[in-house]
Amino acid sequence: MNIGSYTLLVARPSGSAGWWPRAGIAALVIAVLWWAALGSQVSFTELRKGAPWIADFLNRMFPPNWAFLDKLWGPALETIQIAIWGTLLAIVLAVPVCFLAARNLTPNMAVFHATRQVLNITRGINEIILALIFVAAVGLGPFPGVLALAVHGAGMLGKFFSESIEEIDQGPIEALRSTGAGPIQIIIFGVLPQVITAWIAVILYRFETNLRQATVLGMVGAGGIGFELVGSMKLFQYQDTATCIIVIIVMVMVADYVSTRLRASIQKGAR
Repeated sequence: MNIGSYTLLVARPSGSAGWWPRAGIAALVIAVLWWAALGSQVSFTELRKGAPWIADFLNRMFPPNWAFLDKLWGPALETIQIAIWGTLLAIVLAVPVCFLAARNLTPNMAVFHATRQVLNITRGINEIILALIFVAAVGLGPFPGVLALAVHGAGMLGKFFSESIEEIDQGPIEALRSTGAGPIQIIIFGVLPQVITAWIAVILYRFETNLRQATVLGMVGAGGIGFELVGSMKLFQYQDTATCIIVIIVMVMVADYVSTRLRASIQKGAR
């Protein structure tokens, strides 16, 4: 089966196996889903009972308080600034270590596994938890949000960068090594030309993600429009809350549109 540029090899079931293995797998999947539903207390009955409260909350949010927009320009711009610097610092942190986390470039396997675990740890901690840590360390404001996005983003970008390096054509690398080129020359002339397009696309996607995350980091005191959102909810100013949500949605939609167009242009230019 061909899907795009990928080929999936689907094995045909053996005539002797019958339908029992598939029935067993289906039963196992159902059992896991049931176990997960019990553990997470999934209850559509409770959701139905809570629907009137949800409707009441939404009813209090409308119409939005458009006069509150004047107070949101500064926090909205601050959110964009947090996303920009969070992405930039994530790149600065990720680029030096991604070469050590690539199996085909790392000096030895001990360095490879150690670097991969560092990347796993940094991206395994949620941005809000990191923001809480940095708020306690450097105080309230946008800077803890920048640091939280940078640390988490470094783990994500480092993983993507290293995996793209592992997929490059080894021919140019071997040719450079045969001429006596050093590690820096190999990276500059053999690796970067092959991965730069994929890296830029990932960076744009990460910026878009950081913008979305920056809108909620203010909930823990890390600046941005999220601070105004939480403040309006605590004061029961739900019409102001609606205005904040609309601004956030517009920001995310614009970032998604711009990022998608840029990625499409980069991929088209790389062909």
